[in-house]
Amino acid sequence: MDAVHASLWVVILLVALALAFDFMNGFHDAANSIATVVSTGVLKPTTAVLFAAFFNLVAILVFHLSVAATIGKGIVQPGVVDTHIVFGALIGASAWNVATWYYGIPSSSSHALIGGIVGAVIAKTGAGSLIGAGIWQTVLFIFLSPLLGFVLGSLMVVVVSHLFRRATPSRVDRWFRRLQLVSAGAYSLGHGGNDAQKTIGIIWLLLIATGYTAAGDASPPIWVIIGCYFCIAMGTMFGGWRIVKTMGQRITKLRPVGGFCAETGGAITLFLATALGIPVSTTHTITGAIVGVGSTHRASAVRWGVAGNIIWAWIFTIPASAFVAAIAYWVSLQIF
Repeated sequence: MDAVHASLWVVILLVALALAFDFMNGFHDAANSIATVVSTGVLKPTTAVLFAAFFNLVAILVFHLSVAATIGKGIVQPGVVDTHIVFGALIGASAWNVATWYYGIPSSSSHALIGGIVGAVIAKTGAGSLIGAGIWQTVLFIFLSPLLGFVLGSLMVVVVSHLFRRATPSRVDRWFRRLQLVSAGAYSLGHGGNDAQKTIGIIWLLLIATGYTAAGDASPPIWVIIGCYFCIAMGTMFGGWRIVKTMGQRITKLRPVGGFCAETGGAITLFLATALGIPVSTTHTITGAIVGVGSTHRASAVRWGVAGNIIWAWIFTIPASAFVAAIAYWVSLQIF
């Protein structure tokens, strides 16, 4: 087999690996979209994942590819990325996703992918090949996205409490069982719009590095866009039930009105970040919003020990996935 065809087969295998990661992303992060609507009893689990998967897919029609451009062109200097770096990044991110899914820990697939890219690039050339602005913007939003979710979720509770202060509890519950369908759909839309684009970005990075797409192209091939949105929707449809329990029940107990406030605050954060082209964690965002809603009622309503364990997972996501990615990079040099 000549070098050109060998390279093509490597690219095909890496695209398949990226789409598998995208599926895993949806599977791992299904809890972000459905935990609140399931835990409040508004939707049954099977209906909820189908509902979320539909809005993940519809996001293809709503959002520009700003996040994909950040991943594809804003993290690593041009000319540094090769097939070994992409392989290392995907293995590092996938390994972290599997580990956190197994233990039911809501962690960030997004930051695992960023960590994977960072680890593989450092293994090849050192930190000098990374684009500092793109990295620090992502790191900053590790803290800002849950903070925004927290603030917006809390504010939604205050606003809703004021608007419905004269309504009976049964009437409030009845209204927000309907309204939570709107907020859950909006959050799933934001989840699909931000997260699918991260895989679009890394496949775009791969195609540019291997010469199958020109670096000056304004967007990746259409098959990449459709494939990534489809795979994340399919992953969401299968759902990561271990994490649903942590998100929807163990952090704080939610009623439909609280679920609506958390999802709405989280959705606003995701829409804003996606419009700015910032890859954020949907997990961090909805966790912050849920904690914000719970703490608005009373601080003791939040199980701070569970929330603390989640935060430790957030802190370790990038270094852990970077470490595995660096090892995978060196292994790949011996394979292809």
